[in-house]
Amino acid sequence: MTIQAPRGFSLFGPNGPFTARRAAPIATTPAPGASAKSAPLDFSFAPRLRNPADPGVRAAAGPRLQPGAGSISVDTRAQFEALARRDDTPGAPGARELKFLILDVDSPNPKLFFINTKKHEYHIKFATDGLGQEISIEEFNRLTYFTDARKNLAGSIIAHDSFEQGGQKGLYTLEFWPTDPVAGKHVAKAFSLVKDGMPFAKDQLRYHPSGDTQERLFQRDKAVLADAGVKSVDTATLFKNVKYSPLNPGVGYGVLRVIDANQPDARPPSIRDIVIFKSLPNDLSHVGGVISEGPQTPLSHINLKAKQNDTPNAYVKDAATDPRVAPFIGKLVRYEVGPDGFELREASQEEAAAWLEKNRPANPQRPPRDLSVKKIVDVDQLDHRALKAFGAKVANIGELRNVLPAAQVPDGYGIPFSFYDDFMKANGLYDKAKEMMARDDFQRDPAVREKLLKDFQKLVKKAPVPAHLASQLTALQAKFPPGQPIRCRSSTNNEDLAGFNGAGLYDSFTHRPDEGDLSKSVKQVWASLWNYRAFEEREFHRVDHFAAAMGVMVHRNFDDEQVNGVAVTKNIYDPNWPGFYVNVQVGESLVTNPDPSATPDELLISAIGPNGEWETQYIRNSTLTEGGKRVMTKPQLEQLRAAMEKIQAHFRRVYGVADEDKQFAMDIEFKFDAKGQLFVKQARPWVD
Repeated sequence: MTIQAPRGFSLFGPNGPFTARRAAPIATTPAPGASAKSAPLDFSFAPRLRNPADPGVRAAAGPRLQPGAGSISVDTRAQFEALARRDDTPGAPGARELKFLILDVDSPNPKLFFINTKKHEYHIKFATDGLGQEISIEEFNRLTYFTDARKNLAGSIIAHDSFEQGGQKGLYTLEFWPTDPVAGKHVAKAFSLVKDGMPFAKDQLRYHPSGDTQERLFQRDKAVLADAGVKSVDTATLFKNVKYSPLNPGVGYGVLRVIDANQPDARPPSIRDIVIFKSLPNDLSHVGGVISEGPQTPLSHINLKAKQNDTPNAYVKDAATDPRVAPFIGKLVRYEVGPDGFELREASQEEAAAWLEKNRPANPQRPPRDLSVKKIVDVDQLDHRALKAFGAKVANIGELRNVLPAAQVPDGYGIPFSFYDDFMKANGLYDKAKEMMARDDFQRDPAVREKLLKDFQKLVKKAPVPAHLASQLTALQAKFPPGQPIRCRSSTNNEDLAGFNGAGLYDSFTHRPDEGDLSKSVKQVWASLWNYRAFEEREFHRVDHFAAAMGVMVHRNFDDEQVNGVAVTKNIYDPNWPGFYVNVQVGESLVTNPDPSATPDELLISAIGPNGEWETQYIRNSTLTEGGKRVMTKPQLEQLRAAMEKIQAHFRRVYGVADEDKQFAMDIEFKFDAKGQLFVKQARPWVD
């Protein structure tokens, strides 16, 4: 079949077609831990050419392999590493990937070439520059992709070095472009050739169907593959058995501590700590580094905060008892997260102090706040410009109602910053906060600081609301039907911003019908401005605590939802391809702050089909469903995808971001309610 180039497509890519935006010049973002420029290669080993003809002469049996372009065999791990490049693939950030090309795959004498992937990122470039073929992009694609009558076969081998199962360590997966329908006979041929060509890894090689298209074909061709001796691994098994995952590479310093939610620690963690979490916490102050014993996803609140603060963060199975970790517990350490593993060593006080000063902003910051708005406002009257008076959460919900159907965005009201400010002044709470912060033990001791902040929050919750504010809150409560639970959500002037999303810093509360006046829950939200983790975050970033202000988003509460989730409106593994990354969980089990034993569906939706069709790649399945059942139905997935397309395009204009900027995206929270209705309840700039 001839592939027609869809809008924006140029017909060549890593394993298949890709957008023209990536074509000329070819520019990619290096994987975590990789250099922006490939290091010089040491090809001290010579490609072993089994063709008896002189490799410098084009023989009738096949094309000429140019020096340094690749090899027809990879006999050792060292050779694999010399040819492979690091890349971000779904579920395996920074993994080593070695591409291959098989010519004459439909003949009795197919020819396998392992590509120097550092030099030739694209199969077509290897064919023309590495093998000297005179072939157009269109012709190469016609012979290589999306047909059973193919002459060539293009794929990759990905090294999953942290995979462990049944005593086996490390796995190499044979993979193809996710939407390429590679038939069982071709998978079997590629598996056999790669197994023979990589003898050092023959027992660790598995075929991995990497998307919905290939999973369907795998079920169809199971018998063919089994008869051919093809060993396979499904996505759930592959990533469930990963023992290390670098969520956010980087370096940090601090005292290495173990924190167990079931055994509260005497001192809360601070920026001067590297923390091992036995289970993921519901909230987290600013720390020097994170090691979790439970798997994380890129959209957990912990990792969003790690990205925002450039904090090293990794999942390490059984970290506290790991012999590489245990000897350092209680000591001041340097902690580094890299693509292949982590490093710990003892550090000096001078090193730690220098690192802290380097990473902290040099100058004080005063977030803008507009106190001129004195009334509660329906969000339909607000848009993004209202963030200075109401906070980005309220403002962006108003903006969402300009781009999505009204039924897909909460209908509600914004309480402006001026209410918080008037309340604090009327009760002398700013002065009390200054007295608290001036105490020597508050400045010196994190445990004392946490206790005093909790005591101050109690003062806020007990203080009376001035009459001119209370009357408006009473009128607001009357707008909701009797018996309707009301959700009060934090919306400050120092969260949900470009470059600083403040994920999980502040608290939201549901006001139940038996709780009396709505002011109770509103004061709880105001008090959360002074919780320990938020205070520590502002302190590190030198944000003026008395310029910080709290607005409140008020809407009906959603009980008994079918699904809740978070998503990023771009392909986080390769932003050159349109796509969306999604974490979703059943019911009310939170994705952002999960139960210790619960992991969500983790998936990537990307436009990688031959004509720009959307393909879904599942990375992990929810632990709360049975038999690998997926959390969202296909109609729900399609509805969410359509909404994310609109959100990405609209907010790109709102934030004034050029179409050429592939890094921009929105981080959204969504749910499907008890009736199956989609609600997008939050949108903020993604911090990457």
